[in-house]
Amino acid sequence: MRLTRCYVELPLRKGATVDLPEPVVRHLAQVMRMRSGDECVLFNGDGHDYRARLLEADKRSGSADILDSEAVDNESSLRITLLQGIARGEKMDLILQKATELGVVAFVPVMAERTEVKLDAARSGKRLAHWRNVIESACGQSGRARVPSLTTPAPLAVALSSLDIPIGTRLTLDPMGEHRLTQLALSSAELVIATGPEGGWSPHDRATLADHGFSGLQLGPRILRTETAGLAAIAALQSRFGDM
Repeated sequence: MRLTRCYVELPLRKGATVDLPEPVVRHLAQVMRMRSGDECVLFNGDGHDYRARLLEADKRSGSADILDSEAVDNESSLRITLLQGIARGEKMDLILQKATELGVVAFVPVMAERTEVKLDAARSGKRLAHWRNVIESACGQSGRARVPSLTTPAPLAVALSSLDIPIGTRLTLDPMGEHRLTQLALSSAELVIATGPEGGWSPHDRATLADHGFSGLQLGPRILRTETAGLAAIAALQSRFGDM
């Protein structure tokens, strides 16, 4: 039987007893209806699963004994960073969730000229916390024991200046791009895919991307929505160069 997996931001080791965070306790006790003596799997992003037995779990507090640990080796050999123009509400959640399931190792949310979502400092912090939770939950569901990184939302030019991925593997999705997937050659297993927001990249955005070494990748003759384009590209690249 597959055990419920939960992310905890705690040091974990075999033989230890840990106090579980309230959201994890609430999920195990109220959603999964688990009780003392039931087993689950905890992970903290260090590449291991930790089988645990609940000692107690009520609405607000709970603890668990760590019974054993197992290394998890299911990360893709293709290390994709998704630079994503911030999308509205559930669209962004969908992108983060599904891209995590597909094996993305890092997310870089950016504010482009046509981004419809306006984030001040307070809203940015709340969205970042929410997005991290979406990513962690997707790791729990998909069996990943490494949690993709997530940068603070930033203007496109600022985010691009911080990228450390080789120039030859920087791609932006473009129906008129110079690369076709069937002819694409990668010089490194590290690559970044740039996907625009709902309104797409503006001419200025495209120029900024080009100035930072991005070249266009075609996915076909149709224009895809922002919540479709990045996921389609990730799946196609994983099929050709990764572990699908």
